[in-house]
Amino acid sequence: MYVGRIVAVGRTPNGNNAVMYRVSSRSFPNRRTVSRRAGTGLAIVPREGHESDLSKNPYIAYNCVRVAEGAGRMVAVATNGSQTDPITEKIASGMSIRDALAESLIVLDYEKDDFNTPRIAVAVARGADEGWGGIVRADGLHVRSFALEPGKAFYFATYEVNDPRPEYSSDFEAETAQEAAEWIVSGGAFAELEKPVCSAAAVATADGFDIAGFTVEA
Repeated sequence: MYVGRIVAVGRTPNGNNAVMYRVSSRSFPNRRTVSRRAGTGLAIVPREGHESDLSKNPYIAYNCVRVAEGAGRMVAVATNGSQTDPITEKIASGMSIRDALAESLIVLDYEKDDFNTPRIAVAVARGADEGWGGIVRADGLHVRSFALEPGKAFYFATYEVNDPRPEYSSDFEAETAQEAAEWIVSGGAFAELEKPVCSAAAVATADGFDIAGFTVEA
């Protein structure tokens, strides 16, 4: 099944909170994940030789994972677009995760491309017992929390499974950020979802969040 871009929030078997993001694409598959912001963020950009794709669709390059630190907490954010930055910055300034997701998504709204692509986002604080997810579609906005469990991830996407619901879940056997970035491509329920291109993940550690990206070989 093709569901487009995917976000996930969960907890590793050893109890570390995580967020993940995956690009699945039929129209613009020539993309990769790169490190940004001195190791505190990851971005999706065109592969070398395909930079001209940006003139066809301005939504295909963006920061997809960032870590926010402020107000006595550390939070990892993963999204499918430019909403990554305002969500992260609002959280760092002290706004609640729920309100940062809701405000940023409703202000930016769904993407005005040929498919009215929804904006999706997940976020989790390093030691929290709940993760958050949000989506803004042409027909509405939905933001909710998920009770985290070891070895389980909750996910939703831009198409088909495009509503944050507890029943959209997968087993989650990764422990490191690199393993998590690969898990959302080929592990658990994600293995059944078509046309993976690249991915990114942040997994909590004793000191903060480790981040890593993965690009599927062309």
